[in-house]
Amino acid sequence: MKDIRVMFIGTPEFAVRMMQTLIDEKYNVVAAVSQPDKPAGRKHLIVPTPVHALANQYHIPCLQPEKMKASAEEILSFKPDLIVTCAYGQMVPDVILNAPKYGCLNIHPSLLPKYRGGAPVHHAIWAGDEETGVCLMEMVKAMDAGRVYDRVYVPIGPDETTEELYAELENASAELLAKALPEYLAGKLTGEVQDESKMSIAHNISKEEEQVHFSEEEINTLYNHVRALIDWPVSYGMIDGKRIKLLKARKKVCSVNQEPGTVLGFHDHAMQIACKGGILNVMEVQPEGKSPMSADAFGNGAGRSLINRKFD
Repeated sequence: MKDIRVMFIGTPEFAVRMMQTLIDEKYNVVAAVSQPDKPAGRKHLIVPTPVHALANQYHIPCLQPEKMKASAEEILSFKPDLIVTCAYGQMVPDVILNAPKYGCLNIHPSLLPKYRGGAPVHHAIWAGDEETGVCLMEMVKAMDAGRVYDRVYVPIGPDETTEELYAELENASAELLAKALPEYLAGKLTGEVQDESKMSIAHNISKEEEQVHFSEEEINTLYNHVRALIDWPVSYGMIDGKRIKLLKARKKVCSVNQEPGTVLGFHDHAMQIACKGGILNVMEVQPEGKSPMSADAFGNGAGRSLINRKFD
């Protein structure tokens, strides 16, 4: 079955591992589809998406349509028997979903039907979940709503960040794809219909959600908020009209007399901020207009003037 014509659809680094798994497992990957390349860096040079770069490495044709539906004829000209998708960034139109003999499969990093959508890992950590996972699922017109053919479970550590959890889910996803795809192609996986009553949406993180509000969030919720946005898009607090990004932090649950948001000082290599029910110890920051720096460096400079001042 590995000689069937497989098309891979994906864009970011997370998707690269899935395409590489298909190649390593000797599937016949005839083409890839990725979002268009975009300019990056100060010089705004056009940089290939991670999936495009991998396709180039293996001399696999890579299509990059602005709108997939408008390029459906070109995409289907590769005559895929199976399409595998992961973190593409556009909805796949019906004309493509319905074409392959073996259908379209998607790798989704959540335990569906929980956290359908574009930011399932961020939302799992922000919610304080102790477990998440990866599903191999059927692609249908509705977002992440198809049958689930197989899944694996991944624990979430109490201090784990989105960046760290993504690395674990990437490994789990690759292992799941390698194990389950032969079973799917052999007709051994019938799929489980999702329970719509348990469905939740993991929308992409908005600009407004990047800000931490010390006066509103108790320590556990606030800490989950911060670690959920590491290393992207990164949370921040506002103090004296300036934005300070919170790049690395730990929480301490304890009694605090000062008002939430008050900078208590710089101790044990951390900027200590009073919260509802505890202290947020921030070890790495990025002040507005500056490069990332340690709390020690910040506390020895401009940060010293913030002691006893209060974040919004």
